[in-house]
Formats: sequence, structure tokens, C-alpha cells
Amino acid sequence: MWAAAVDAPAAGALRHTRGGACGEAYTPAYVIQGRGEATSLAGREVTTQGVVVADQEGAAPALRGFYLQDADGDGDAATSDAVFVFNGDRDDVSVGDVVRVSGRVGEFHGQTQVSASAVARCGRGTLAPAPIVLPLTRADMLEAREGMLVTVPQTLHVTGNRHLGRFGQVTVSAHGRLMQPTDVVAPGDAARALQARNELARLIVDDHGNALHPDPIAFGRGGRPLSAANTLRSGDTVAGLTGVLTWTRPGSGADGPGWRIRPLGALGGAARFDASNPRPAVPPQVGGTLRVAAINVLNYFNTFDDGDAATPGCFPSHSDRDCRGARSASEFERQAAKTVAAIAALDADVVGLVEMENDGYGPDSSLHDLVGRLNAAHGRQSHALLDIDARTGRSHAAGGDAIRVAIIYRPARLRPVGVTAVLDAAAFVNGGDGVPRNRPALAQAFEDGGGGRFVLVMNHFKSKGSTCDAPPLPDGEGECSAVRLRAARQLLAWLGSDPTRTGEQDVLVMGDLNAYAMEAPVQAFVRAGYTDLVGRDAGTNGYTYGFDGQWGRLDHALASPSLARQVSRAAVWHVSADEPDVLDYTQRGRSAAQRASLYSADVHRNSDHDPVIVGLDLADGVQATCAPDSTCPPGLAGDER
Repeated sequence: MWAAAVDAPAAGALRHTRGGACGEAYTPAYVIQGRGEATSLAGREVTTQGVVVADQEGAAPALRGFYLQDADGDGDAATSDAVFVFNGDRDDVSVGDVVRVSGRVGEFHGQTQVSASAVARCGRGTLAPAPIVLPLTRADMLEAREGMLVTVPQTLHVTGNRHLGRFGQVTVSAHGRLMQPTDVVAPGDAARALQARNELARLIVDDHGNALHPDPIAFGRGGRPLSAANTLRSGDTVAGLTGVLTWTRPGSGADGPGWRIRPLGALGGAARFDASNPRPAVPPQVGGTLRVAAINVLNYFNTFDDGDAATPGCFPSHSDRDCRGARSASEFERQAAKTVAAIAALDADVVGLVEMENDGYGPDSSLHDLVGRLNAAHGRQSHALLDIDARTGRSHAAGGDAIRVAIIYRPARLRPVGVTAVLDAAAFVNGGDGVPRNRPALAQAFEDGGGGRFVLVMNHFKSKGSTCDAPPLPDGEGECSAVRLRAARQLLAWLGSDPTRTGEQDVLVMGDLNAYAMEAPVQAFVRAGYTDLVGRDAGTNGYTYGFDGQWGRLDHALASPSLARQVSRAAVWHVSADEPDVLDYTQRGRSAAQRASLYSADVHRNSDHDPVIVGLDLADGVQATCAPDSTCPPGLAGDER
């Protein structure tokens, strides 16, 4: 089937000659594979022969074998011409060897293989890769190329790099960045259809073994290993991808097997990734006279799970089990450097924070630490925190979870007015379940120097990552959508009650709603008249999060009708989600060299979510005042209204 050239064996090249001499009759790989998903020869002893198209021998974490492809093939598009040879910890062959193998046929995690009992090298050979084109027309099409040398004669886009640091693998797509179906179409039939199309358009590019936390990480840009200075972002591209096609696991039971092209160690293997999605140097411009941002700070905890029983641990249990984020002071310094760099670069007048440690507002708190670092970076008291315990007169007003939402702001630009309001009613926090699911919402009205006002409402709804009381519907919205929908409805009703006691109708709802744009919780706001600002201004480029190679917006900016008219623009700063998570602050799972090479104290991969930015041009309000002993924003007078 594929052109092949085979040299005669060199003198003395034969080893383990059981099963006949080179050139004698053998069972071809395509007979071993057969036409079905599993071989019909399982348990049988066979002798086969072919060209080594990928050598991945050696002790684990190597694959402990090689891929052997028949030099001629059978010309049948329904059968594969290659098979994996399990060779234990031995290292008997090289890529391009013509090899004769005897052994027992079997299946391992869905991949047909021959467990070698005898191996003989018969000479040298070569063959051309078989082309495969994405998207596939059927999910089972690649079965007929299992174990073969293949090439993809088209440009593919990186659509997932979550497992790059852990398993050395990247997900690529023929349809560009794959969108989460419920971010762009309605849940239900349309979402299921798009999910099916996504599955046919993707493949995994994997390295040559099953190492956990490989070092080096092979796939950076330009054919060079990954580093903080040489990233591989989702949206980057690869052309001429060539390697052996395998149906294997990533090296851990956490994920199931999947179709992978392994270019490393393959005959003519190639995987050169190009920088088609450059890192954004600065946040996008949104205009306006005020900038409002919301950022997920990825469990910003300055209390550490260090295993020391003498340390106080974290709220609410005051034990290590509730501590998240950095596990040591050195990790925390790395995290803080990235977080401060990102917030400073956002240059926002008000910043809503998600996933802050819920440890109060005192001098040792995480929020005080963050504000102190921001002020030190600016060389002045540029930022202040909103102490909701003091403003509400309640202890732990942010709720009983280990994390909370919070707000910081620039006193020189605006001031909090009215009542600081917290929505922590059981109907909202539980969302109809028997236990708390959502974090309490925080609403604060702010006033600028011209008397313009708006209300910022920060949220963190229940995630899709664990179950709730009711099982999910098969519509694509995932776990706990009913809880999030009830929370959205409760929040809308609460906002209609003027919780800040300012009478202000200009409301901006932000934060992590853990719902994609077309899902019921977000659409509840749209039906109530709120504008999805990022959807309006950025469309599908407004993604904030990637999961399993698919992208969408979990972090939102929703404006009430009156405020929407005062929004200059909303945007997402793609500074984190596109980056491999191995480039974050974490030291675990990295060698000493990688702790240096994979880290930079900059904005990139400061979180797993991208921040959202909104520009406001607030209409002037009634001339406002501030107390004579307070810091007055420009334009505010310290006298009577």
C-alpha cells in the first residue's frame, strides 16, 4: 500500500531467530489488526515483520515497545497496517529497522499489541506516512490507522494545553479554537450537535512516553522545549504534523485513552508549533473615564497547608484541609508577584476579586497583604480594600466558605457610598439545595468625582466540578445548573430591592458565574434586560476559560439597561487562560531547573481565568460630598450638598 525500500540484513544482524528467518512467511500486521475495534487473534502466538516507524522502548515511563508497520500493506482502507510491539524494558531496535517479531497477540487499554518473545533485525527500510485529514467524518475512522506512521497535511490550531506540563500532550483542532457548545448555542440538541462536531475535529499531540511531569517539556514554540520565555499558547498552530498514530492513555488513570499522534521517536516525525497567538503586551483599551475589572486570583491564600499541626490552618475549619493555593511561603511569593503584576497592569479604578482567602480584613489577612503589595508597587497608597465586616457590622460577612469575593478600589478616583450589601440568604447561597453551594454576593455603590454612580456586584456561583442534589440534565450545561439558575433569579430579585439604599439603577454584575453565555443562569440576566457586555463587544473572542480543549466565558460583565448605555467597551485580557498551567507559580511537580525555567514574575498565567475589563462613562450625578477628615476624590467637596 505504501512505498517501501528494504535493505538486505547485515552480517550478524539476526538475534532471537525463533519464528523463522527474515523473509520467510509471517502474519502481517493488517491481519493481526483485522477490521474491528479489537483483534480476533487475541491470545494467539504469531510471527510478524515490518519497518519500525516509532521506537519508544526502554523502561517506564517510556512506552516499553515500538510500532511495527508492514512494508507493503494490504491496500484495504478498513485495516491498519501496523501494530504495537510490547518489548518490556529491552531496547532492541531503532527507527527504520526492518524487524521480525514473535509473540502473543492481545489488547491493552484498547490498543492491539504483540508481546514480544523474540525479535530479529533484518535490515533497514523506510516508508511514506499515510495522510489523515480532519475533521473526521466518523468517530471510528482512525481505527484503520492505529499504530501507523501518519501525517496531517493541514494547519491545525492548539485548542488545549492543560496537560502539557503534566503529561507532555497538546490538543489540536482543524476548526481553530473549539468553543464550549453552550457558550455559542442553546443547551440541548444544538449543543450536543456542536459537541459531536468538536470531537471529530480534534487530536492529541503527545510526547514519546508516559512520564508524569516530563522534563524537559518537548512542545514549546519553534521546535524548542517549553519555558516561561518560550510558551505554547492555545491558538498557536502546527503544520505538517507527522508521527505514529496511537490509541493510548496519557500515563495516568485520570483520563481515558484517546487518539494521539506521537511525533517524537517516529520515522520522519515532525511537530513544529508556530506563534500564531502572540502574548498580549498590555490589556485591551476599553475607553471611558472609569475602568472596572474583575479577576480570579486563583486561591490567593497567605495561610499555607504546610502540614504543621501547630499552625492555625484556614477558615472555616481552621485546619489545613481548608487551605488552598500556595503551599509554602516561597510558592506564595511567586504567586503574589504574578497577581500584583496583573492587577497593576489592569490599571482599573475598581477591581472585583474572586477566590480570595476568607480570613478577614486585618493586617495579617490575604486581602490586606494584596493591597499592601499593590501600594508598594505603586510607591503610594494607591488602593484601598472594602472591609465588609466593618461596613456591615458582621463577622465573616463574606460567608462561611474558605474563599470569598472581595473589592478593592482607588480612593483618589472614587469612593464607596450607601450601604455595603451582602446577599447570603439560604435561597441564594444554597440555590435550592440542602447545603451551601454559592458564595455570598457583594454589592457596593461607588461615586466618582463628577457625582456619577454605579453599583458593582461581585459573584462566585457554584462550579460544574462536583455534584449537587439534583443530577444534571443531558443538555450540556453540566453539574449544578439548576443551583446557578436559582441563584441568578434570587440575585435579580435582590438587586430590584435597592440593597445599597442609594436608589441607583446603574448596576454592573461581574465575577465567575460558572455558566457559559448561552446557559440558563446568564440568560436569566439577559431576559431581565441586562446586557452581556463581553458578548456584545468581543463575541466568541470573549472567552475567559478553557476546559478539555474547549473555550467559553465563565466570567461575565452584565450591565443593567441604564448602565449599558454608559459603557464605552468591555473586553477580556487573554493573559492567563491561553497559557499552559505549568507556567504558573507552582513548584510542585517541577525539577529544580524547571522551577526556574518555567517561572517568570510577570502577568502571564497569573490565574486559570482571564480578567474582564469594562470602561464606563458615567453620567454626572448630584454634586457629592465627602467628610472633611476623609480622602476626597478629585471634584468632591468637603462641605454640604
